[in-house]
Amino acid sequence: MKLISWNVNGIRAISNKGFWEWFKKEDPDILCLQETKAEPIQLSPEMLAPEGFQSYWAYSTIKKGYSGVAVFSKIKPNKVTVGLGNIEFDVEGRVLMLEYDNFILFNIYFPNGGAGNKRVPFKMSFYDFFLNKVDKLKKNGKKIIICGDVNTAHMPIDLSRPKENEKNTGFLPEEREWVSKFIDHGYIDTFRHFTKDGGNYTWWDYKTKARERNIGWRIDYFFVSDNMIEKVKKSTILNEVLGSDHCPIALEINI
Repeated sequence: MKLISWNVNGIRAISNKGFWEWFKKEDPDILCLQETKAEPIQLSPEMLAPEGFQSYWAYSTIKKGYSGVAVFSKIKPNKVTVGLGNIEFDVEGRVLMLEYDNFILFNIYFPNGGAGNKRVPFKMSFYDFFLNKVDKLKKNGKKIIICGDVNTAHMPIDLSRPKENEKNTGFLPEEREWVSKFIDHGYIDTFRHFTKDGGNYTWWDYKTKARERNIGWRIDYFFVSDNMIEKVKKSTILNEVLGSDHCPIALEINI
């Protein structure tokens, strides 16, 4: 089974950049998108229901054209939950939880710390609330996949210029410590499970044309709970795919 996750920075914008042709060619079993910046009512029938897929959406109810996640799935999930069950976070449309026969999938657009790090407290609260929720599921024996834009580079190897960014959101000590804690709770960074090398990034700044020089950050992840790591075959970064300031990431698992 192939899963792909991608922060598309606006599904309507990327639709004009060859997205649907890429989607058809790649043909994942499940595609998770973040930062869709759209409500279903704003989208065409083709966007909402590509042939062979069912789609599920979460969107911001407080600000149009902001945040949002979507999942396109060939397999019908047994249950779909929008949000984490906390209105403070859920009004921003950041989370979809899909329950399948063999695993639970979280597609999440984690908060950014914002200009001047103003939203870091909100981001840390979101992190903690999510960890508490997913821990309860794992404690009950559930196998879990978590994908999306986590908005934090975990280690110095995960960004081009760690020293210069120690005081910037996305690489603050408290943000990085949370990712370490998350991993310590039994969630495996699948890309690092297979690849130990640096220079592998998923986000590049548009304004400085950083992608051309590969001055980037690895802030998009596929995590799995430790009780399903033996099912993971491959975890890769599709850094040749253009259209967003992020690139897609892929996970292949045996079911």
